[in-house]
Amino acid sequence: MPTVPRGGKVLVSGANGYIAMWTVKILLQQGYRVRGTVRSAEKGKFMSDYFAKLGYGEAFEFVIVQDIIKDGAFDEVVKDVDAIEHMASPVHFNPGDPQGEWYLCFYFSYLISLGIETLKPAIQGTVSMLKSAMKNGTKVKRIVITSSTAAIASLNLDLFTEPRIFSERDWNEASPKEVEELGSKASAVTVYRASKSLAERAAWDFYNEHKAQVQWDLTVINPPGVFGPPIHDVTSPKSLNLSLQVWYDMVASGSPKTKEALSQSPAWVDVRDTALAHVLALNNEAAGAERILTVSDFEGVCYWQKWIDTVNNLKPNPHPSHKFIFGYPEIAQEKVVLATLDKSKEERIFGIKFKTMEETAKDTLEDFARRGW
Repeated sequence: MPTVPRGGKVLVSGANGYIAMWTVKILLQQGYRVRGTVRSAEKGKFMSDYFAKLGYGEAFEFVIVQDIIKDGAFDEVVKDVDAIEHMASPVHFNPGDPQGEWYLCFYFSYLISLGIETLKPAIQGTVSMLKSAMKNGTKVKRIVITSSTAAIASLNLDLFTEPRIFSERDWNEASPKEVEELGSKASAVTVYRASKSLAERAAWDFYNEHKAQVQWDLTVINPPGVFGPPIHDVTSPKSLNLSLQVWYDMVASGSPKTKEALSQSPAWVDVRDTALAHVLALNNEAAGAERILTVSDFEGVCYWQKWIDTVNNLKPNPHPSHKFIFGYPEIAQEKVVLATLDKSKEERIFGIKFKTMEETAKDTLEDFARRGW
């Protein structure tokens, strides 16, 4: 399949999101033109103002798509674009049965349940984009979709009790099965992981069924927990996206933590590296029809105490007015992580030099300090 050269126009859905806005920035920096979808004019204006200040005003435009699961929601916006980065994720905050709704959360040391999101939008939003691309995306050469390691493994890596290496060949089949069996009694994290697995499955099923009819191919990026400095519209730690809000609470916040809490954490990657992978997927022929894990140099595996140790060792302190907790340094000697992620495909296709924990922590804390957090 042909790649998408610089100068092409790229549609980015949910463009004002955490990973998506970094993706837009890198696309613009590399000479692409971008059309971003947002849910409101206010969100679009924030992006337009931000990129205009960087000198990219003429290369960025936004369009409003309020309901991404509505039939034909993307029919018009896919016209005249050369590629699509589908990154939108619908969120609702109403309780209900997980067959229709699911909790958006991570399981670190405990479940932090901040919202409930329907399984149906997670799947239909993706399929809606692919349908529109098949119908009206006459110039589209490649579609890149943001998925998750939750579509690959049913648990966080630090929870496995036997050695295991996960790769793009693996699928999380356990979580969808558990949700089907338990219904509303399924745990929040199980329903979250099920949604990621089902949404990505739906994308591949659609592509494989219709690939003889379309001129584009599909690439899926599978990051774990995503951390790093935000550039999207946030006004306080409470307005951060979920993964970064948890990082703030566990690492930057001075509130006391239990040893059990600091012994756990998701696999991780810097937001800028995952955004870069989305961009590299457009101009790398080998990325076509592949799902690709993007994880840090440590196979993404860590625990919160490692972050605590890292920020306490940063010299100079990137957040001088702030005092970090000391935690339980002995965890480093006690902790055994048995499961890891295989990075070989990413290394072969992209070869990203992933940011270290020190780089991510330093840049994030400097950003928080500038914001007065």
